[in-house]
Amino acid sequence: MSIPGELMAAEIAEQPEVWRRIQTQGNEQFDVASTKIKDYDPRHVLFVARGTSDHAALYAKYLTEIVLQRSAGLVSPSTMTAYGARPDLHGVLMVGISQSGGSPDLIQSLQVARAQGALTVAVTNKPDSPLAAAAAINLDVLAGMESAVAATKSYTAQLLALYLLVDRVAGGDGRAAGKLPELAETMMADGDRVAGLAQRYLFASRLVTTARGYSYPTAREAALKLMETCYLSAHAFSGADLLHGPLAMIEPQVPVMTVISDGVGGRAMEPVLARLKEQGADVFCVGTADAVAAASVGVELPPGVDETLSPLLEIIPFQQLALHLAIARGGNPDAPRGLRKVTETL
Repeated sequence: MSIPGELMAAEIAEQPEVWRRIQTQGNEQFDVASTKIKDYDPRHVLFVARGTSDHAALYAKYLTEIVLQRSAGLVSPSTMTAYGARPDLHGVLMVGISQSGGSPDLIQSLQVARAQGALTVAVTNKPDSPLAAAAAINLDVLAGMESAVAATKSYTAQLLALYLLVDRVAGGDGRAAGKLPELAETMMADGDRVAGLAQRYLFASRLVTTARGYSYPTAREAALKLMETCYLSAHAFSGADLLHGPLAMIEPQVPVMTVISDGVGGRAMEPVLARLKEQGADVFCVGTADAVAAASVGVELPPGVDETLSPLLEIIPFQQLALHLAIARGGNPDAPRGLRKVTETL
């Protein structure tokens, strides 16, 4: 008889090894892909994804615009699938991101993009998937079979694969990511403390997650994990958007989950944290030592990690929180009610 959450717990714990595998067994594929992309020299980059993978796409959008200085956007697949749009995509790089590689709308989006002149890339956990077959270039994130419905290791594997791809295109060697597995193992050792913090939110019915910059995708992914495993109403906002109206909904009974890492995005969150404290909010923070000290409770990130790589570590406490809170509330995060691992949409 299975134990609720055992699959999700095991897959969270596998992440450091997955990252090592990407940087060893999977390293050569980034050199091959980056060479093709540099030869193509795209004028614009588009990302297409759904669910958790959409948050990886948002992270890649930040990388593309900041590191590569190329304009980037997130595709609405229905424009090409449901509405039949056929835009001119010559000079465009389109990247499809999917754990399963089996989502019909993403497959069709890459097929249309390729027919319309784009160079296409698939970032998948299944190199023999239809999405991989639809793309000119495929990147295998090497996460291995993921059995829990709530994606964990495949998400951070996507983040790392996208980072390594962009870094290679920019002329880097990916070496900065080498220390991440050990840092993740150190963070995971604090899992019992996160399990204790989960009790704080046992009776919460809604909450808010917020961050800025590279950490904003973390806030969105954290909200999704808490929604799908704990059946909470969780709203994700950028810190800037939170101050433009939604701040009015903040009160002591509405917990706020913040991500405040070391870097430009983290510094931009300082006034947001101050305003949250003025509102009397209960603030859970994953971030720098100073940010955690200023919050109600939190988990410190390892110092000295560049904000381009911080999202791989930031999400771990939220994965653990979702796991332990779901179990504490009597649920099974391995198989949330009504959800399937692969969702088919058009």
